[in-house]
Amino acid sequence: MASPTDISATPAAGRPVTPAGAHRAPPCTLVIFGAHGDLTKRLLVPALYNLVGSGLLHPDFRVIGVDRVDSTTAAWRDGLNDMMQSFTHDPNAEFHPAHIDAAQWDWLAQRLEYVKADFSDVAAIRALGEKLPANAIFYLAIPSRFFATVVETLGAAGVVAQKDGAFRRVVIEKPFGSDLASAKELNRRVLSVLDESQVFRIDHFLGKETVQNILAMRFGNLIFEPLWRNEYVDHIEITAAETIGVEQRGAFYEPTGALRDMVPNHLFQLFAMVAMEPPNTFDAESVRNAKEQLFEAVTPIDPRDAVRGQYAAGTVEGKPMVGYRESPGVAPHSNTETYVALKLHVENWRWAGVPFYLRTGKGLGGRRTEVVVQFRKPPMLMFRDTETENLPPNRIILNIQPAQGLTVELGAKKPGPEMDLTDVQARFRYEDVFTKSPNVGYETLLYDCLMGDETLFQRADNIEAAWKAVDPVLQAWAQDSTGPELYEAGATGPRSADELLARDGRTWYPLDKA
Repeated sequence: MASPTDISATPAAGRPVTPAGAHRAPPCTLVIFGAHGDLTKRLLVPALYNLVGSGLLHPDFRVIGVDRVDSTTAAWRDGLNDMMQSFTHDPNAEFHPAHIDAAQWDWLAQRLEYVKADFSDVAAIRALGEKLPANAIFYLAIPSRFFATVVETLGAAGVVAQKDGAFRRVVIEKPFGSDLASAKELNRRVLSVLDESQVFRIDHFLGKETVQNILAMRFGNLIFEPLWRNEYVDHIEITAAETIGVEQRGAFYEPTGALRDMVPNHLFQLFAMVAMEPPNTFDAESVRNAKEQLFEAVTPIDPRDAVRGQYAAGTVEGKPMVGYRESPGVAPHSNTETYVALKLHVENWRWAGVPFYLRTGKGLGGRRTEVVVQFRKPPMLMFRDTETENLPPNRIILNIQPAQGLTVELGAKKPGPEMDLTDVQARFRYEDVFTKSPNVGYETLLYDCLMGDETLFQRADNIEAAWKAVDPVLQAWAQDSTGPELYEAGATGPRSADELLARDGRTWYPLDKA
C-alpha cells in the first residue's frame, strides 16, 4: 500500500479546544458511593482534577466520598494525593500527566470530605443529606448488585426529592442489568424512586472525543452523509480488540463474559453513533429518540449469527500469556466467553440489506477500537484485463483508539503511461492537529451531568432495546453445553469468527493493518 497522505489543520494558537458554549457548572456537591474503589481513584478524581484546570467547576463545588471503610477525611485525601502522584510515573495508567499541578490539586483536595456509612443505612444517608446544599449528585461507583439498593435507600432517606428549583441527580455505572429481564427490573426499581430526568446511566465510551466526533463527522460534513446508506455501503464492522487478558479481574469476568461486558453498552453506542438517523437538534431527547428508533429497527440476533471464543495460552506482543482458565478467579473448566462476534440486521430504509458485524475480545494480536465502513465496488468494466479489477473497495475507518482520527482508503493512479490504480490512504490524526492533554474520558460526562445535559447518557428504553437485541443469544448460550471455541492468545480470534463473514463472501478488516 502506498504511504498515507496526512490531512491536517491548525486550531487557533494550538490551544486545546473548549466545547462550544461551555460555561462554569452551577454550585453542587458530588457524593461518591464507593470512595475507596478503583473507579473513584483512577478515573473520577483525575477527571475532576482536569475539570478544575479547565475552570469549569464552581468555587462552591464539593465532593463527599462515602464508603464502609474505616477512614478519615485526611487519610482519604492523602491516599488520593499519593495515587495522583503515582500516575506521573505509570505509563500504563489511563491518566498519565507529566506532573500534578500543586495549586490545581490543592483546590480540589480542600473540597474533599469522607463519610463512613453503609450503603443501605437509611439513617446514615439521611444524616448525610442534612449536610448537602441545594444541588447534589449521587455517583454510584459501586458493584452493580448495589445499584437498586442504594437508589431505594436514597429515596427512603428523602435526599433525592427536588424542590425550589434545585436538582438532585443519580449517576449509575455499567453494567445496567445482565440481561433483558434484569435490566427491566433495575429500571423499574430506579424509576419508582427517581424521575427519568434525574437518572444518568453512564457509558464512559461516550466520553471519548473520537466517539463524539463520529456525529460531527457524519452530520457536519456534506461529503459523507449522502453516501451513508445501503445504496453505497456494502457492510460495516465495529471492533473493540484488546491485547490484555482478564489479569486479576477473573472473579468479575466469570459471571459476565465479553457479550455482557461490551456489546449492549460500548459496541451498541458506537453502532448508534454510526447508524442512527440525523436528529433534528443535538439536544438530549432528539439524540436519544434517534438512537431508540435505530434500536427498534434491529432484528433480534439469530444465535446462528453469533460466535463466542475463549483465549488459551499463547504469546501477545512477544510476551507469554496464560490461558483464561488459568487466570486467578476463573473456574478450570469455565465456559465464559472472552471473545464475541455478531451480525446485526437493521430493517429500515437506510440500512436494509447492509450487515453490521460487531466483534470484541481479549488476548488478541492487536489493540484497536474502530469502525470500518466498507463501500460497494464500482463498476470495473473499463479496467478489464488489468490488475485493477481486483482493487480493494473504498473504506472509511473511524479510528477510536489507540489511533485517534479518520482514515480513508481509496484508489489512485500510479505514475506512468498505463492506467493502473493502487490502494492509498488519506489520514487525519488528532495529535497532528490538536493539543493533547491527559484525560480519562470522564471529564465531559461529569461536566454534562453537572449541567443537566443527558445527551451522552442512556435512557431506560435505549438500555432495554439493546438487551432485547442480544437476549436470544444469551438464552441460546445458556442452554448450550458446547462452550466457546478456544483461540490462541495473540491470534485474531476463533476460526468461527472468520467463517461468520466468509459465508457472506466477506473478510474482517485486519487487526494489524496500519
